[in-house]
Amino acid sequence: MPFLPREFQVPEPPRTDEFVLTPLRVDHVVLDYDAVMSSRERLWQLFGPGWGWPREDLSLMQDLVDLGWHQKEFQLRRSFSWAVLTPDQRTLLGCCYLDPSETEGFEAEGCYWARSDRVASGLEERLSATYRAWLAAAWPFQRVAWPGRDQPW
Repeated sequence: MPFLPREFQVPEPPRTDEFVLTPLRVDHVVLDYDAVMSSRERLWQLFGPGWGWPREDLSLMQDLVDLGWHQKEFQLRRSFSWAVLTPDQRTLLGCCYLDPSETEGFEAEGCYWARSDRVASGLEERLSATYRAWLAAAWPFQRVAWPGRDQPW
C-alpha cells in the first residue's frame, strides 16, 4: 500500500509568529549543520537509538548528502522533512519528519526536534503542539506514531 493516496495534495505547512516550516532542502545545509552540531548530544539522546544520528564526526558534506536525500524523498512523496526556521529564515530552529510507519498499528511516524539553545524557552513544546495539530487536521493518517516520544524506539 502506498504511503499516501495518489490524489492527496501535500498541504501548506504551518507558520506561526515564532517559526515557519518549509521543506528541508540542500540550500539549508549551513543553517542545518549549525543547528545539528550545536545540539548533537541532545539529538543523539533523542534519535541515536533509532537512527544512529547525528554521528559525532558528521561533516558538512555528509549533512549536504543527508539533506539531498530528504529533498528527493519529499519530491517522490516517500517521506517528508521540514526545516523549522525563524520567520526571517536566518536561523534553523529544528526539523520535523514524517515517514511511513515501521510500528504495527500506525500509518505514519512523526519526529521533531528543536535546537538545544531554544529548548528552555519551551520552543519544542510549541513546535510539538503545532506539528501534531497540523498532521491531525491536514493529513490523511488516523494513527501517527511518535517514536522516541510517545513510543520507544
